[in-house]
Amino acid sequence: MSAMQDSETRPRVTLPQGTAVGITQHGAYPNPVDAFLGIPYAQPPTGDRRFRPPVKVEAAAPGEEKIIDASKFGPRAPAKQFLIIGPKLEESEDCLTANVFRQAVAGGQSEKKKLLPVAVYMHGGAFNRGNAAMHDTASMVGWSAAPLVAVSFGYRIGALGFLPSSLSAREGALNLGLKDQILLMEWVQENIKLFGGDKDNVTLIGLSAGAHSIGHHLLNYEEGKPPLFHRAVMESGAPTSRAVRQPDAEIHEQQFADFLEAVKCPKVTPDSEVFPYLRSLPLEVIKAAHTKVFYEYNPSLRWAFQPVIDGEIIRQRPIDAWRKGQWHKMPIMTGFNGNEGSLYVNKQMDSSEQFTAFWKTLLPQLSDEDVAKINELYPDPTTDPSSIYKVEGPLAEKGGVGKMYKRIEAAYAHYAYVSPARQTAHLAGSQKEAPVYLYHWALEKTLVNGAAHGENMLYEVRDPDTCRVSPAQDELSRVLHAYVTSFICTGDPNGVPGDGVERPKWEAHSSNGRDKKMKMVFGRNNKEFVEEGSGGDGKPPLPAELVEDIWAKTESDFWWDKVEISQQ
Repeated sequence: MSAMQDSETRPRVTLPQGTAVGITQHGAYPNPVDAFLGIPYAQPPTGDRRFRPPVKVEAAAPGEEKIIDASKFGPRAPAKQFLIIGPKLEESEDCLTANVFRQAVAGGQSEKKKLLPVAVYMHGGAFNRGNAAMHDTASMVGWSAAPLVAVSFGYRIGALGFLPSSLSAREGALNLGLKDQILLMEWVQENIKLFGGDKDNVTLIGLSAGAHSIGHHLLNYEEGKPPLFHRAVMESGAPTSRAVRQPDAEIHEQQFADFLEAVKCPKVTPDSEVFPYLRSLPLEVIKAAHTKVFYEYNPSLRWAFQPVIDGEIIRQRPIDAWRKGQWHKMPIMTGFNGNEGSLYVNKQMDSSEQFTAFWKTLLPQLSDEDVAKINELYPDPTTDPSSIYKVEGPLAEKGGVGKMYKRIEAAYAHYAYVSPARQTAHLAGSQKEAPVYLYHWALEKTLVNGAAHGENMLYEVRDPDTCRVSPAQDELSRVLHAYVTSFICTGDPNGVPGDGVERPKWEAHSSNGRDKKMKMVFGRNNKEFVEEGSGGDGKPPLPAELVEDIWAKTESDFWWDKVEISQQ
């Protein structure tokens, strides 16, 4: 907000809960953006409301002229941050706030008659970290060739949002973060028209845990009950990603016990008194225990504090919902990055024994035949001359990684992200009721991490530091942003001409009359970050190309067949 912007010129929207007084942002984008930040969409989940479903925010009393200062982001949910992106936010348990962005209109919002498409962004972070401000939603809106209204928000994460166990199930305390998301979507349905948005034209968009969440809402199907959204963009995430188990799974019960020990809950505490005890604790005790337990399990990637099958939102095993056709039929955009595992796996892994032990620990239900097949699909680079997972060249000279790094990175990426995204594209697209658009982000940003998990986000929002690196990076960002905002506005990534940049037609993964499955691959031949003197012929690499979806297909098919063992 400009220091000169006073209360008289600030944008205002009157809601049932009060009048939100926002700010107008003039960033690097061509269209200024009205931003309404930190608007509560629920009552604070503190005190006796801790570890309970969210409660709708109260309306202002009749005759009360309540002013909501919507000039800054609300606090982020308590958690130890992994990647620091975006503005620094305060931390508080009172984190259930929404941020609304729209292109500013000269003369005021009343100039617009037609209600605009709406995007609701769900942030990622493994359900244990992250916040709404990591995604520069204002920039995405400000650059859009077609106007739209976008919403980002906070929801409970970590132990406060996802504390699975049999006792949690009896207490009604499962998947509280997903319930926060549902309440936010209901808030959007009730209020977004007041910002100029169309409640009947809502797209959910999210990365990683945000995309996993969207997948769960997509599969939260009940005959005759319409969804709270109409399109979905799921980036590096799916309802079948990683593990979705029953709340009383052995791993969840052990992690719950570890959490109770970390908060020093007396072992003699009756079940009926455990959650009252947890509600009585200072936030710092809860946060410290959450951090301790999460990072104890992090090396094995058996992440604590995750969504589980609750019979309410995640009604059944996600793979069963897909197979039964029990999901909301709507246009979907989804995809994966080329090196999804690089941020998470042990970069120093050096022996085949470590590689095998990792899989036996992460997925103990794997049979000996399964483990043998994994070793066949990902050949040991120290013993198999044909292995494509050798650490050699500049990576060996400068990367500082172990001999198994490329092998474990690829295998985990295919298991946790690539195969699940393909499942979404195949299973949703096979119904022919709505198109599914699949992408593959292939731009390698660093020698070690390659096309890492989440790196497309900065391109999607037209991040200025990213775009100014080179004309090729700016064009790649323009193309991706145009596809995404076009899909939000029309349900078709080709529907809006875009920001003055040509882009190839993005065909659906499964198109009528064609046997081949197709995907859009981004940045595949751009090596300017990882190879000196790349592009020496003077021809800029194509930012996007439509290609057949065959990359790592054999490996993906194997993991697809094993999805049940992660959903028990």
